[in-house]
Amino acid sequence: MLEVQVFNYSKVFTNRVIGTFKMVLQKVAEEGQLEVTDTLIDDNNTAIRTSVTIYIKYTTMDGTVGVWSDGEFLDIPGDPEGTFQFETDSLLSGHSQGSGVSPGRSIHGIPTFRKAGKGVFSAMKLGKTKSSKDDHKKDEPAILDMEDLNRKAMRLGGVGVLDPDCISLASVTAVTTNVSNKRSKPEIKMEPSSGRPVDYQISITVVEARQLVGLNMDPVVCVEIGDDKKYTSMKESTNCPYYNEYFVFDFHVPPDVMFDKILKLSVIHSKNLLRSGTLVGTFKLDVGTVYSQPEHQFYRKWATLSDPDDITAGCKGYIKCDIAVVGKGDNIKSSHKANETDEDDIEGNLLLPEGVPLERQWARFYVKIYRAEGLPKMNTSIMANVKKAFIGENRDLVDPYVQVVFAGQRGKTSVQKSSYEPIWNEQVVFTEMFPPLCKRMKVQIRDSDKVNDVAIGTHFIDLRKIANDGDKGFLPTMGPAWVNMYGSTRQYTLMDEHQDLNEGLGEGVSFRARLLISVAVEILDTTSTEIVSSTEVQVEPVSNISESVTGKIEEFFLFGSFLEATMIDRKIGDKPISFEVTIGNYGNQIDGVSKPSAAKKKKKEGGGGESDEEESELIHQNSSEDEADDDGDLVSVSSSPPMKPVITDRNYFHLPYFEKKPCIYIKSWWQDQRRRLYNSNIMDKIADKLEEGLNDVQEIIKTETAYPERRLRGVLEELSTGCNRFVTLANKDQNQAGRTKLDKERLKSCMREMESMGQQAKLIRSQVKRNTVRDKLKMVQNFLHRLRFLADEPQHSIPDVFVWMMSNNKRIAYARIPSKDILYSIVDEETGKDCGKVKAVFLRLPGKKGFGPAGWTVQAKMEMYLWLGLNKQRKDFLSGLPNGFEENKAPRTGSCLQSLPPISLVYNMKQVFQLRAHMYQARSLFAADSSGLSDPFARVFFSTHSQVTEVLSETLCPTWDQLLVFDDVELFGEAGELRDDPPIIVVEVYDQDTVGKAEFIGRTFAKPITKMCDEHYGPPRFPPQLEYYQIYRGNSTAGDLLAAFELLQIPYDDEEIRRALIAVHDFAVPQIKIGQGGRAELPAINGPTDSDRGPILPVPMGIRPVLSRYRIEVLFWGLRDLKRVNLAQVDRPRVDIECAGRGVQSALIVNFKKNPNFSTLVKWFEVDLPENELLHPPLNIRVVDCRAFGRYTLVGSHAVTSLRRFIYSPPDKTQNNWASTARLMNGYMVLTNGGSQSRPSSPYSRTLPRTLSHPTGDVIVNMDANPSVRKMDTVVKLDASSDAVIKVDVNEEEKEEKKKKKKKKKKGEVEEDDETDERMLDWWSKYFASIETLMEILRAQEAALAEAEEREEQEIAAEGADIKPDDHPVKGSKGKEKSRDKSRNKDKKKSHHAGEGTEKRPSKPKVNELLVYNKELEAEYDNFEDWLHTFNLYRGKAGDDDEAALDDDRIVGRFKGSMCMYKLPLSEEITREVGFDPNMGMFQSIPHNDPINVLVRVFVVRATDLHPADVNGKADPYVVIKLGKSELKDKENYISKQLNPVFGKAFDMEATFPMESMLTVSVYDWDLVGTDDLIGETKIDLENRYYSKHRATCGIANNYSVHGYNMWRDPMKPSQILAKLCKEGKLDGPHYGPGGRVKVANRIFMGATEIEDETGLKKQTDEHLALTVLKHWEEIPRVGCKLIPEHVETRPLLHPEKPGIEQGRIEMWVDMFPMDMPAPGPAIDISPRKPKNFELRVIIWNTDDVVLEDDAFMTGEKMSDIYVKGWLKGQQEDKQDTDVHYHSLTGEGNFNWRFVFPFDYLMAEEKIVISKKESMFSWDETEYKIPARLTLQVWDADHFSADDFLGAIELDLNRFPRGAKTAKQCSIGMVQNEAELPCISIFKQKRVKGWWPFMARDENDEMELTGKVEAELHLMSAEEAEKSPVGLGRNEPDPLEKPNRPDTSLMWFVNPLKSIRYFIWHNYRWLILKALGLLLLLLLLGLFLYSFPGYLVKKMLGA
Repeated sequence: MLEVQVFNYSKVFTNRVIGTFKMVLQKVAEEGQLEVTDTLIDDNNTAIRTSVTIYIKYTTMDGTVGVWSDGEFLDIPGDPEGTFQFETDSLLSGHSQGSGVSPGRSIHGIPTFRKAGKGVFSAMKLGKTKSSKDDHKKDEPAILDMEDLNRKAMRLGGVGVLDPDCISLASVTAVTTNVSNKRSKPEIKMEPSSGRPVDYQISITVVEARQLVGLNMDPVVCVEIGDDKKYTSMKESTNCPYYNEYFVFDFHVPPDVMFDKILKLSVIHSKNLLRSGTLVGTFKLDVGTVYSQPEHQFYRKWATLSDPDDITAGCKGYIKCDIAVVGKGDNIKSSHKANETDEDDIEGNLLLPEGVPLERQWARFYVKIYRAEGLPKMNTSIMANVKKAFIGENRDLVDPYVQVVFAGQRGKTSVQKSSYEPIWNEQVVFTEMFPPLCKRMKVQIRDSDKVNDVAIGTHFIDLRKIANDGDKGFLPTMGPAWVNMYGSTRQYTLMDEHQDLNEGLGEGVSFRARLLISVAVEILDTTSTEIVSSTEVQVEPVSNISESVTGKIEEFFLFGSFLEATMIDRKIGDKPISFEVTIGNYGNQIDGVSKPSAAKKKKKEGGGGESDEEESELIHQNSSEDEADDDGDLVSVSSSPPMKPVITDRNYFHLPYFEKKPCIYIKSWWQDQRRRLYNSNIMDKIADKLEEGLNDVQEIIKTETAYPERRLRGVLEELSTGCNRFVTLANKDQNQAGRTKLDKERLKSCMREMESMGQQAKLIRSQVKRNTVRDKLKMVQNFLHRLRFLADEPQHSIPDVFVWMMSNNKRIAYARIPSKDILYSIVDEETGKDCGKVKAVFLRLPGKKGFGPAGWTVQAKMEMYLWLGLNKQRKDFLSGLPNGFEENKAPRTGSCLQSLPPISLVYNMKQVFQLRAHMYQARSLFAADSSGLSDPFARVFFSTHSQVTEVLSETLCPTWDQLLVFDDVELFGEAGELRDDPPIIVVEVYDQDTVGKAEFIGRTFAKPITKMCDEHYGPPRFPPQLEYYQIYRGNSTAGDLLAAFELLQIPYDDEEIRRALIAVHDFAVPQIKIGQGGRAELPAINGPTDSDRGPILPVPMGIRPVLSRYRIEVLFWGLRDLKRVNLAQVDRPRVDIECAGRGVQSALIVNFKKNPNFSTLVKWFEVDLPENELLHPPLNIRVVDCRAFGRYTLVGSHAVTSLRRFIYSPPDKTQNNWASTARLMNGYMVLTNGGSQSRPSSPYSRTLPRTLSHPTGDVIVNMDANPSVRKMDTVVKLDASSDAVIKVDVNEEEKEEKKKKKKKKKKGEVEEDDETDERMLDWWSKYFASIETLMEILRAQEAALAEAEEREEQEIAAEGADIKPDDHPVKGSKGKEKSRDKSRNKDKKKSHHAGEGTEKRPSKPKVNELLVYNKELEAEYDNFEDWLHTFNLYRGKAGDDDEAALDDDRIVGRFKGSMCMYKLPLSEEITREVGFDPNMGMFQSIPHNDPINVLVRVFVVRATDLHPADVNGKADPYVVIKLGKSELKDKENYISKQLNPVFGKAFDMEATFPMESMLTVSVYDWDLVGTDDLIGETKIDLENRYYSKHRATCGIANNYSVHGYNMWRDPMKPSQILAKLCKEGKLDGPHYGPGGRVKVANRIFMGATEIEDETGLKKQTDEHLALTVLKHWEEIPRVGCKLIPEHVETRPLLHPEKPGIEQGRIEMWVDMFPMDMPAPGPAIDISPRKPKNFELRVIIWNTDDVVLEDDAFMTGEKMSDIYVKGWLKGQQEDKQDTDVHYHSLTGEGNFNWRFVFPFDYLMAEEKIVISKKESMFSWDETEYKIPARLTLQVWDADHFSADDFLGAIELDLNRFPRGAKTAKQCSIGMVQNEAELPCISIFKQKRVKGWWPFMARDENDEMELTGKVEAELHLMSAEEAEKSPVGLGRNEPDPLEKPNRPDTSLMWFVNPLKSIRYFIWHNYRWLILKALGLLLLLLLLGLFLYSFPGYLVKKMLGA
């Protein structure tokens, strides 16, 4: 903005502003220089008579001039080839022809161009730039008129023809390309997606709890989601219970409802049937938080418990759990997670999302509710009349109150009786942890009612949007601001069908009310005393706030014009129709609420009388101007006059508006908060531009055209410019009234974000390289999400605009237009994207009616023009309309009609056009008939016309090849504008049904290319090119349409024009009729006239694709699993293949039951296809059943949409054959840089040492440290003669050996059990070792990824500081391994990595490993479709996108086969090869498909995370295996109450392929009564595996051994397999040479040659060598591919009733052996390991420093009666106690007491196994696996009350701290700093003695030391224990001696004297002596007093 102020200068007083001149500098920036004269405006934005003239010149820093509105900057980076890359659209927009070439860029020959392509694949532009036509353009000036370049960019200035790849592609549909700016893009997705219910499954595993606060409790965990509660079992007397229980909750609700549900975990102490127990603590979060985690889950995280009733208390303990939320189609976790090692580190694994601080504090959330207005009636008028009769007053019919729901708690305000404008002034206070783990707060206005309260409107406050957690962030704050609530329509009905909308589900269809609220958060200081410690919701009154807080009230003006209303559904076509536009309640004539009249309203909201004075002043000031503001009494016109529709065609009607377009205008008063919307608009525009750019880049990548990186650079350039522009625009925000704290903070944070985004974009732009495009694209997509998030403004201002179609005073259909989209601003970027533009608006049915088929069809299509702005800015509200109209104002009295808006526009400019729609073909349409096909036809709508293509029966890929001509299409407006921006064309595809209405398949939009009569019909724009348009049905894609559209102006007759010119003095141009010569000028329609197609015109030559001759060979293998058709079985099927009208039929299968394979394997046909691969029509596969009497029935069909993967390209002889297939051993690409030319991966100058002699052309692959070869780096040397040497690191065994030696040297200790005994090892050792390796690899990958990201961040930071970081050389092979790992995910689990991974663990014994895939094998090996493909056959209607997201129920069978297509003629070299079988065509060397007998061996290892099937939340699983007719049930071996059962079973079955090829492995739940339920199943296609080149019959082991656990399982030895493979692949070899070498083709491999048999004798063998070759088979040229290693695969279990949601996973593998080969040995034994029996003997010797609890009887001294309890976790029933050491005064206790705990233990899993009945009612025992933990507790014995708990310690027997040598050295630190101290395992040490601390929590929840125990732990196996038995306590055998306890420890009632002696005499003897002395004295005194009087008398009387 440029602002010039003119002052009146005064010497004395301050200078007075006369007026200001403001100007947006956009035009200047466009033009470069400008002279402007304009009037000044005064403070009130009113023009005054003074004018100012200024001359402005603009030069940018680098001398270029650019326009941001089109975001077009042309950047020319240095380009080595001398051609320019085009990064962005264009530099100069079409409007600025005047400016010529910008100064800095006048390089000759820069083509500038606008969005050239469109369409999904932007199909035709890619290959065919016709050079001949382009040549004549070469000498024109460098910068052409935009228009010609609009369609196709051209290289000019002698650079040659433009690379077709630089053309930008627009997003999704062709419509999006926007040329001029009179029209805005239509939204293509029609159906609201939010309110529809979906399936969700939430699975929660409660593993254990720790550090629960409380003494000796019996905890239960309660899991509650919404209203569902589930409980774990109770664990007795422990503060750290171990549960490992799994719960599953199933929901079927809309996503919003799901994600707002609160998930609550609480721990309850001693709950039982009779009492509910006491709450220890709770933890809550909402489901949305879990869903937004990576992989939608928290895995093994610790939830912090807090007490809701006492917020000062701090943490109440931790629960360790897994939580996962699975929606449909989400795949969830791998069962092996990498980070299991440090799970015990609670602080590091808290259950909190990223970025939430570990220490959360308590906070108060204050939601202040001030008032509401505009509420609807919530009662019938009858009631009102009754009330009026009785009470005599008219009251408002609604009793509102507000309810706020947050984090599972709800608070309500008071009810305001009978008020449409209630005032509450109350606040609802929540106390909750901060930051809260609940994202949304729900604020709802409800109507209080005697019967049931209903919601009036709902608003959700997203806390993420009103806060910022950055370091410069702010706490959640909002308002005071009005929030608008939308919901169902306002008229009151008893049963509101759209009540859901008022609850906040789905998109509201009408304004309901607005509510003034504010939100604030205060962090509590829990230490202060006066704090209320409960978390109950409180409601308190608050003071009123002034009107002006929410902003100054301004008068807004909304103008709309209906240019066209077409496609009106025929159901409503018989009654007159009108359209109503409302904004808030303004304009709502039927059911708005009686609102105060405008004047009253102004007074009310302006706060008293000031607004009136202001107004009068205004009028006086500008009465001279014609702007006189006398629309004080302007009446709004909010609806168009009713009009009867006219029929368009069978389905739709239109309104006959023609040249007279009705208008509406509404005045409304709102707080002026436009700034919020402006900032949103700027960001939205940047985001739209970014999204369009990203779609382009993805298109370019998808279509594999060149240079996606250039387009991405351009996108980033635009983004950074946009961000900087935002910062400058938003910065000038003055403090206007009503800016809330959130406004200020948001502005700051948005500016920060945008600035950093701009910088990052610049930076990333400089890093975009060919190979990083995909990664960078991901980063930029994050920018897009970020932008969209920032642009969403949480504080509303102006409510949205609704357009309703009314018929018969009923609301039929609506469109909702966000007010920000049509808001006007003087600054271009701030204007809404549809403001002052013509927008195609589609009306739809409200609420649930709009779901499903009803929501797909359009109720009406409107061409609308809308403008919303301040009333005082309204002078150019008509400027965006198509020109050539006259305003028609409402007749009214009074002068001054100038300022009145028109009620209709009359267009007197009319252009006549002919539209040609070239409808070529569609593909991948929905199946609309029960046959699984459709009979599609397309209907094209343009303006009020519509035409239909012919119906093509039974196809999903119709090729209509038809030209539809629309004659005499009349469009209103100026010719030039129509040329740039014609209206859109709507194409709808239907399925024709013989009876009933045609069924809707989908719709798409297109824009035609327009040719005016003065233009030449020729390149570059004409003839137009076919493009792909995406067809949508609802929200899902329903196919693509390939078509082109052109709009040709029909010229006028000369005579007519002359007459017209005479009449032109009158502004109205008379209607011109088309003369005779009019049509002749149009280009001829020169199609080949097909006589057989009658009147149908085909697509003309220049537009239809250029065809070539192709041959398609089809391999027919067989059909599988065909379902019945109409109850009859399929018996004689045949397959018909069709492509582009030609086809071939397979041989007939004579008896499908006996043999479902085809007798003739290969057939072919020739067909003419487009040269451009993207335009290839789909290939249709149909299966028909041939019945008797020559009848055929369609069984099912499949359309192969893209033939690309079947195109055969002959091998390029010039290319080095090996280079393109070479992979390095570890499975990463060596050389092929995109496979283009082979370059050596590094310029190695070294060659191999000459010690090896080998003929040239050989490649040596050395797998062993051979003495003759020096160790060196991986060398790759390649040249044309294929002299390649690959040397791979030494074999793993060597490494292991070296490592062991190293280890021995390092440790001086004796290695006893590390050298694992071979006999000890079994298959499970191998399995667990492999899982560990898998973990390590995953961990390494995570680390590598993190490292790479860190490095990238460092680079970014460094570049920001202009420092180039030194290129880190990748450190060693390890680093390389990692970085490559990242780049090639496929091979992450190669056995080599396994080997390398092992280097890290020094103590891992050498175990042969297999490969554990954490997914199914198919996923890893491309479904085994290396030559045999499976095509699913479909029949039946395609369901609606959500209800049947998976078409599984439509699958009626599978066709197996393949295709191969190639251009004719084919080079002869191929056919000349040796052994070429002409019958087989391209499918040489394919096995025959005769039936074959196979032994199938299925190994089922275990299942994990099964879905519970029983009431108790568990299942009793067993395995069922089906193959063909045979079924094996393992029912008697069910595993009781387990969700993670270990099956460990092998099943053998015989099968005959192809009849029985689908293997189903199911897991069932055993039930005592009733049928067993299916938990889940997985299906494996064995045939594809059997025939695959990857050799999936039997995995190849890592090492070859002839005995032991790793015995070779395949009946064929490696050497036999290798010989067979070489023979099949026609390879030379294998040749075994001396010195451990083998040569295959021209590769030499090396390996070991000796093997040990059972007796330990060494023998010579070639097997190791052969195995080496097999393990590296993928490097063999031409035939090499990865052979499947020995493995275990993890397959998801699915349930047919819950499609797409995993019900658990199963780990298994399958071996297959042909029966005609030697039989394999017996299956290897994988039965689960039996736990080993151990006995743990614990001797409690002494205790010390135990806290003293009791006061001694009599003396009051502190003492304790100590005893010790002990048990193994999980065996609480088997508790053992020592005897009591009474009266310990020092805390010392002597026991010499022995506990004996027998237990069963699984060494490999480090778990104790317990089998026990769960309850007395259980049928059988349940097996539990529990970590081995010993608990010791010290107690104080009491006689009458319960014993007191003093302290405890829990030792994990696998890792516990070594005991201290003396009691002095024993401290609490031993247990607390466990991590730093060395730990020992009782299983290794066997015997340990020492002192350990007892601990308990004090009042402040701190751990304190409460005693020490000296104990000895001795572990023995059951056998050893039998040999040397011992007694419990101090009993025989091997008794312990009695403890030497001091005499004090005796009981006083056993030996009272003795204890008196001890207790009383010992302690109190002086006291007693003194007391005795005193007593004597007292006695003496008493006696004295007693006898004194007698003596005295005696003395006195002298007696």
